[in-house]
Amino acid sequence: MKIVKLEEIIGTDRDVEGPGWKSRRLLLKKDGMGFSFHETIIPAGAELKLWYKYHLEAVYCVAGNGTIEDLATGEVHDIYDGVLYALDKHDRHILRGGTEDMRLVCAFNPPVTGREVHDEDGAYAPAPEDA
Repeated sequence: MKIVKLEEIIGTDRDVEGPGWKSRRLLLKKDGMGFSFHETIIPAGAELKLWYKYHLEAVYCVAGNGTIEDLATGEVHDIYDGVLYALDKHDRHILRGGTEDMRLVCAFNPPVTGREVHDEDGAYAPAPEDA
């Protein structure tokens, strides 16, 4: 059994941030669960163009608001507390923070190692097999 406390993640190497996002990586590849699990904060007004071409991601909003735009269709969907979106086709998208910070709970498959940052396409590189 694993017990992970958010307050023990903050300020460690599992507390990662980049332009327009902050991610607390609660479970990583090395934890052996077959997925990684994160709490991600998107600040109000942020805009992130993303494309997880090597990962599937499910995201559940637990606070705040924003939108997600599907770049293949142009559809824009509101994100707020109680909404889940799943990037089940490696969807290119733009995630926009709304009027207040969004707090998101995310699962990635395959799991991330913990130190990934977005490349020029907005993707994370696939994790090496030995990571």
